[in-house]
Amino acid sequence: MIAENLTVNVFGKISSNLYSAYVSTSKLQNKNIYVISRRNIEECFDGVVIAVAEFDRLDGERLIVAPHGEVFYEPELRKLLSKLKNVKLKSITCLYEKSCGAVVFYKAKQNTKILLVKNNNGRYWSFPKGHIEEGENEQQTAVREIKEETGLDVTLHDGFREISEYCPFGKIRKRVVFFLAQAFTDNVKIQEEEIDSFIWVDLQQARKMCSYDNDLRIIEKAETAIHLMRN
Repeated sequence: MIAENLTVNVFGKISSNLYSAYVSTSKLQNKNIYVISRRNIEECFDGVVIAVAEFDRLDGERLIVAPHGEVFYEPELRKLLSKLKNVKLKSITCLYEKSCGAVVFYKAKQNTKILLVKNNNGRYWSFPKGHIEEGENEQQTAVREIKEETGLDVTLHDGFREISEYCPFGKIRKRVVFFLAQAFTDNVKIQEEEIDSFIWVDLQQARKMCSYDNDLRIIEKAETAIHLMRN
């Protein structure tokens, strides 16, 4: 159901930005749903399913619909859905997912190395990252995730913010925001629940080990930024 286009009718406002509604077309006709929007909405409008949720005291899944063009990530959805009375959110799958991380570099005596990690059950090398949580900004998420996954305290460098967007499972739309982070030790202590392995490599080797075009583009940007720091 996620990413499906629907025509819906709104019949009640629950709280700011949150409405009760029902589907007025398609095989789901008359199914009760929730609508989320940051703007004033018409009583009847076309939208897209941005999440599928399960709640205590409600049977089955409940669709969360937003007008076309409005993007909501999980922390904001959870906050809005917490306004519901007498029901509690159990689980949610979102159309839009956002993570933050960084290209972590360490200046050794002879060269500069960057950190690559491989997630559990992952097949590819990439950079430390993780989902943004409620109340965090992008930089806070990146620093926290690096600390949790690698044990490293890092400093983010201003002026570097690269976005990687892709659809790994056909419908789910992922956005990852990467910063440039400097570590002052190469002593990594991986979070075994999340990270399978890690390696420090120079930039040339990193290009050989990373498979995705987005990662290769970010490595190029990081190399330029690190080079400018030396001058």
